[in-house]
Amino acid sequence: MRLSFGMRGVSPWRKVDPNRAVGVHNVSSGVLLPPSRSTQVLVLLGLQLNRPFHRDSAFLLLLALGPIVWLSMIGLFTFQPLPWYAIWSPAFLSIALWQPLCEELLFRGMVQGHLLQPMARQKTWIGLSTANLLTSFLFSLAHLAGHSVSWSLLVFVPSLCFGFVRDRFGSVYPSIALHAFYNTGYFLLLGDLTLPNSL
Repeated sequence: MRLSFGMRGVSPWRKVDPNRAVGVHNVSSGVLLPPSRSTQVLVLLGLQLNRPFHRDSAFLLLLALGPIVWLSMIGLFTFQPLPWYAIWSPAFLSIALWQPLCEELLFRGMVQGHLLQPMARQKTWIGLSTANLLTSFLFSLAHLAGHSVSWSLLVFVPSLCFGFVRDRFGSVYPSIALHAFYNTGYFLLLGDLTLPNSL
């Protein structure tokens, strides 16, 4: 009889539950300490990578929807791609990288992460969490500060997509990647018209 202690069938990527996260200090004494404050904060903000998202079918579908939406927008708006020299401009880099990073850390990390605590089990009829809907509403509302009402309403649906992957993976990294991809593609295709107005 041969015993195997391998990890076959067990994924190394697991969701981290803040209520079950424990410290490893004093394990030899048999005492499991409650999770450290930093572990709780990382879990709350979604700053841990629980499992790979780049091969997930739902994430890949949302990624593929970006180009479909961009191409449909070309029919509605004037197609005016961003000139190559503008791609390395501070304005474009801010729109493509820094704003998605900051917005996702604030909205999907802090706001949605905080709202998920008391609303963890609540789902709407279409499978989106109440925390996601509230966060997306606040995200759209925040865009009123520098954008038109129509622009602010348009960001509601992408915000739901970002919140969906935040809920699905328990992490903000997929929502940061999706947000950066959506912004980059949109502004590359229509940026010459909209980039100056979006800052």
